[in-house]
Amino acid sequence: MRTRKTNYYITMELGKYSFGTGDRFAYQGKAQLAAIIKARDIGLDLTPVWNKSNREHQIIGTLPVSVRLEADQAIKDSGFDNPYFVDADHINMESVDPFIDHSDFFTLDVAAYIGNVPDSDQIARGRAMISKLEKTVNIAGLDKAILLPDDFLEEVLRNYLLAIEAASELYAYIVEKKGTDNFIAEVSMDEVDTPQSPNELLIILALLAEYKIPVRTIAPKFSGRFNKGVDYVGDLELFREEFESDLLVIKYAIEEFGLPSDLKLSIHSGSDKFSIYPIIGELIRKHDMGIHVKTAGTTWLEEIIGLSKGDSQSLLMVKEIYKEAYLRQHELCSPYADVIDIKKEDLPQNIDKWSSEETSAAFRHIPDNSSYNPSMRQLMHVAYKLAAERGDEFRQALKRNELIIAREVEENLFERHIKRLF
Repeated sequence: MRTRKTNYYITMELGKYSFGTGDRFAYQGKAQLAAIIKARDIGLDLTPVWNKSNREHQIIGTLPVSVRLEADQAIKDSGFDNPYFVDADHINMESVDPFIDHSDFFTLDVAAYIGNVPDSDQIARGRAMISKLEKTVNIAGLDKAILLPDDFLEEVLRNYLLAIEAASELYAYIVEKKGTDNFIAEVSMDEVDTPQSPNELLIILALLAEYKIPVRTIAPKFSGRFNKGVDYVGDLELFREEFESDLLVIKYAIEEFGLPSDLKLSIHSGSDKFSIYPIIGELIRKHDMGIHVKTAGTTWLEEIIGLSKGDSQSLLMVKEIYKEAYLRQHELCSPYADVIDIKKEDLPQNIDKWSSEETSAAFRHIPDNSSYNPSMRQLMHVAYKLAAERGDEFRQALKRNELIIAREVEENLFERHIKRLF
């Protein structure tokens, strides 16, 4: 049985395939866009979405306007005439205001509310909202019916209702400031310990529809590790099963709950997840669905690689940043503890005598290269704060080595990410 149908009037088109191109220091917009243009030249339309979180702005000391300026300038310089967006990444009611005027994509992060238990009146209201759902839901393509017994519904409401209410409050606030159809809404639930099952996702989508949130992308938690800047770690067949089930649930929810027709899955910490890209690509084509992939930190790492291959002064600075990161591991890693796995025994303490090629190869994510060091790459991934502390010294190095870095950024996004995924 269908729940209440919602008809959304949407004119902002995100596109079937969108790509989150984060950039810590706002210097690589044109190089990132060059990869998107290369994809278009081979018949693949990707919508670029520049994203940077409040946490990253605070660590670096930048403001959301810097991302808008970078994106607009890159678009102007490249003559790119397709849609593009600027994402207020992982925001909540406490952090949203500085992004309002400069963003047109908002990632509503409600993970902090998951597991907060509603009171009995709230649960009763939630039960009433989803009362039209059948106890057994058959979804085309799924081997087994989705079962929604009363105790399961109660558990999902206890875990997720307050998170949906928080998303609703935040969405309404942004609408008040920007208007209904002046931004894309994403809901993020990935930064939690336990993956959402397809059954849970179905209820979550039903609630989002009932709260009239026209969510265009949703980022659930999957099994396995989505560590920053390195490959996926986990059971590939289990990921395939979860991902395909979620695609089918979304397809069902679009039809049955009246959610936007272009609603799609979002993969957070999606950079460098090379082993799951073929699975994602295969399944979105099989089911004719879209995808949004966020690749924020990989650009900063390509800057490090480019600087390692640049002038001797820049190579020395990269080594100094790494050595300082080694000494400040606890401070740098703590905010990212859930999304990094660094083996301290694999971290060299002294790389002073390393050549340019040895240094760049250790950080470059080419899995079959014996010089590649995943622990060094993850440590450097969270060490962008140290580059920011160097101020003009670091920025001048980026400018001196602009062409080298741009080649690394473009090649990384196009060859190692876009081509693998699509």
